Amino acid sequence: MARDASDDLSSLEARIGHRFQDRSLLRRALTHVSAASARTDSYERLEFLGDRVLGLGVAHMLIGAFGQESEGLLSRRLAALVRKETCAEVARHWEVGPFIRLGEGEAQSGGRDKDAILGDICEAIIGAVFLDAGPEAAERLVRAAFGNRMASPGRDLQDAKTTLQEWAQGRRLPAPTYRLSSREGPDHAPFFDVAVEVEGFPAVQGTGASKRAAEQAAAQAFIAREGINRNKGGAA
Repeated sequence: MARDASDDLSSLEARIGHRFQDRSLLRRALTHVSAASARTDSYERLEFLGDRVLGLGVAHMLIGAFGQESEGLLSRRLAALVRKETCAEVARHWEVGPFIRLGEGEAQSGGRDKDAILGDICEAIIGAVFLDAGPEAAERLVRAAFGNRMASPGRDLQDAKTTLQEWAQGRRLPAPTYRLSSREGPDHAPFFDVAVEVEGFPAVQGTGASKRAAEQAAAQAFIAREGINRNKGGAA
């Protein structure tokens, strides 16, 4: 298990940009269910709240920055900014890894660098700030953490699976199907191999530490092979 995060939470608060009045909220935001005495002591409830706070904050930010864009493109921008991979980027920027409280098995399997856990903790911290200091403080945090990512010219506007599905729909093809080819490794560190199939095209394989990650990897491999443009709704 990681060292007691209460030892130097001030350094993490400085990187987050918020000093907590109630540090127990931050400690809970950093506690994975594998290290919690009860599920309510983990970050799950804060992550649930933070997910909604993040979506509202990013939507507000996008309306101000891209006031002339269509709802469809704004929705793509929103999805790109709030997805787990982007939240994990923010958590890595905050350097939360050493402060995460994990059970022994999750720690040994590299939990401090898993996108799924880091993304959840990013959202949990946003939820913790909301409870600690209110919606304005939470929105300031969202703007500080996600504003530069919103403006990144090379950022994909949607995830690979969504792009591939829209590409198939645009060609009047059935939706892509994902098939689990194999699952290897121990329960605490599984490894998945998934194939994606689109009618009329050879299947493509993808691998990852979860089925979701493997499916995204397979979709991305298909996109790369076919030269699909991810930032234009799947247009080739």
